[in-house]
Amino acid sequence: MAKELLKVTDLKQYFPIKGGMLGRTINHVKAVDGVSFTVHEGETVSIVGESGCGKSTTGRAILRLDEPTSGEVEFDGEDLLSLSKREMRKKRKDLQIIFQDPYASINPRQTVRQILEEALTIQNVVPKEERSKKIAELMDVVGLGAHQADRFPHEFSGGQRQRIGIARALSVDPKLIIADEAVSALDVSIQAQVINLLKKLQREFNLTYLFISHDLGVVRHISDRVIVMYLGKIVEIGDKTSIFENPQHPYTKALLSAIPVPDPEPEAKKERIILQGDVPSPIDPPSGCRFHTRCPFATEKCKLVEPTLRSEDYMKEGHSAACHYIEEIEAGTHTAKY
Repeated sequence: MAKELLKVTDLKQYFPIKGGMLGRTINHVKAVDGVSFTVHEGETVSIVGESGCGKSTTGRAILRLDEPTSGEVEFDGEDLLSLSKREMRKKRKDLQIIFQDPYASINPRQTVRQILEEALTIQNVVPKEERSKKIAELMDVVGLGAHQADRFPHEFSGGQRQRIGIARALSVDPKLIIADEAVSALDVSIQAQVINLLKKLQREFNLTYLFISHDLGVVRHISDRVIVMYLGKIVEIGDKTSIFENPQHPYTKALLSAIPVPDPEPEAKKERIILQGDVPSPIDPPSGCRFHTRCPFATEKCKLVEPTLRSEDYMKEGHSAACHYIEEIEAGTHTAKY
């Protein structure tokens, strides 16, 4: 098995809420609350969940774009949270991010050449005299022409701008790329092109991806393993096949039931699971299992006791879910509600 490149242990990201005359901290938004997972070299791990579940915050906390409240982030054997800001800036050569909005993440006053040259200059990965050649190579690699390097961002379409963002991330030869909703702002046909490009680049440069998305169709196409998050917690984790063909957590089942099926046979129509209510506030999350307020199988135990990620004999190795009643729900014997 490939070596462990990223290890996240009990990561927490709380944002203070200020209030009162003196602006004291009166509460916290618990955006990420005790998340642990690993990413191996050369694989694509996807984090999925509804808006507000903490998936993008997890990516930003790993890169220390927001300073995590607590936890450990080990990258290539080094503890990122123990590095000074200056050391972390150097380390970011190995960890890059592709942002969600290709319109907002690129400086509109710089040409593509200046954008890429800035990245090369900051990390000093290519000698000055070779930078023009490197920029031409990068443009070619992401499917743009070298002749387009002197254009400004407004002269490109959304898909092309995202390719510029990918070129910027690639320019410093990273080991890990965090793709934060990298295709969600694009048309479906352009999404497919960008995903195929990411997969091609992964093969060529032995890249590792942490892919953050709410689009399960995209996740199914690109992932090796999938992490399902709900309200700052991981509720299920496993390889792509296990998650999509044998989901164990009621929340994962509800998410997967929402994927549209092209031209389904009438008799093969799957049941759509409609969750009741809204996602609770991360300021005051529910006790016990955070999903119990919307779960059709919840009991009193779910209200009081927080479930841990666990596996059962019939589940594939590496597949685990945080639910008290995995076996009973699977066997169809558990229908208790409180």
